[in-house]
Amino acid sequence: MTVISPPPPPVIGSPPARLTDLYYFDEQLTEAERDVRDRVRSWSDTAVIPVANDYWQRAQFPYELVPGYAALGIAGGQLQGHGCPGLTAVAEGLAAAELARGDGSISTFNVVHSGLAMAAIGTLGSEEQKARWLPAMARCEKLGAFALTEPDHGSDVAGLETRARRDGDEYVLDGAKRWIGNGSIAGIVVVWARDDDGNVGGFVVERDEGTPGYEATVITGKSGNRAVWQAEIQLRGVRVPVDNRLTESRTFADTARVLTKSRQNVAWEAVGHAVAAYEAAVGYVSQRRQFGKPLAAFQLVQVKLSGMLSDIIGMQLLCLRLAHLQDEGRADLSMASLAKLHTASAARRVLADARDLLGGNGLLLDYHVARHHADIEAVYTYEGTDSIQSLIVGRAITGVGAFT
Repeated sequence: MTVISPPPPPVIGSPPARLTDLYYFDEQLTEAERDVRDRVRSWSDTAVIPVANDYWQRAQFPYELVPGYAALGIAGGQLQGHGCPGLTAVAEGLAAAELARGDGSISTFNVVHSGLAMAAIGTLGSEEQKARWLPAMARCEKLGAFALTEPDHGSDVAGLETRARRDGDEYVLDGAKRWIGNGSIAGIVVVWARDDDGNVGGFVVERDEGTPGYEATVITGKSGNRAVWQAEIQLRGVRVPVDNRLTESRTFADTARVLTKSRQNVAWEAVGHAVAAYEAAVGYVSQRRQFGKPLAAFQLVQVKLSGMLSDIIGMQLLCLRLAHLQDEGRADLSMASLAKLHTASAARRVLADARDLLGGNGLLLDYHVARHHADIEAVYTYEGTDSIQSLIVGRAITGVGAFT
């Protein structure tokens, strides 16, 4: 009996020249932006990818990676001062993409800690509040969570039911949250709730293991992003000082300002997942031989690779333009939604084609596609599903809101 050995998993690392840079994307970046990208890329290659499959399979959060993540100096993204790096929107997006190219769980951790929790404090907090919380979060001495979604309010999150009742110099929080990234490990949790007047605000819970009334249960059984922990949270009489309410959070429109920024990072995440799968697929079809020649020599394989590259180039250029608009202060929710709508869908196509090109080996973690293929479903869903993004863009096109 002839034993046919499978090809070795493709080597994952910095991509060959122009493998994903057909339109000279790199030339559009500043030296500082390239430095951020290359620093995060190197860390992903050397520290994240070698351990990602193990943590993913065990559904364990990689605590050992947090110090290395902190040393990258990217936590806080575009925020300036209070220990934050003051990156351009382009640099922040590139960092998100390179983290996702390494592993979707660690990139989701970054989007929650930096792009949501820190961004909420930096965007809506007073100077005193920023000085109180951001330095420790920038150093990752305190991790952040953003508690918005509820068991009965996902896509219609503006209808949130968690309450913040004023009691003297404190607010008392009661309600439930679900799918809260970092919710079980964070020391700083921005909880979104309605006050006595029905207005929506962000209330910072400075949490430790003994915080009365705060109970977080890790959601298990996930088929994607398994190494980042989302929690179901019960809030039963959780007390926070009045000055823990973010000063500029009075309506859901304020919450949407934070989501507009974070949605851009999620769009970049999709780019990172797509690039990882494309690189793995190119490496695989170049090595794998069938019918006497490499898979790369077959027409159908080249057609798939061309379509994958087309999607990736389009994703990169859209994200780059959106980031420039963000740096100019001209980006809005409809732009961010269009970017997330396009990149999540395009990345889904790229991942499906990559998994197909690897055949049965595309189901194995060792080949670096299966994990990204599963994780892209999380990107496709969180920060607003494909349908919700479409309706936000549709409202911008028609001037008519199809949902409340």
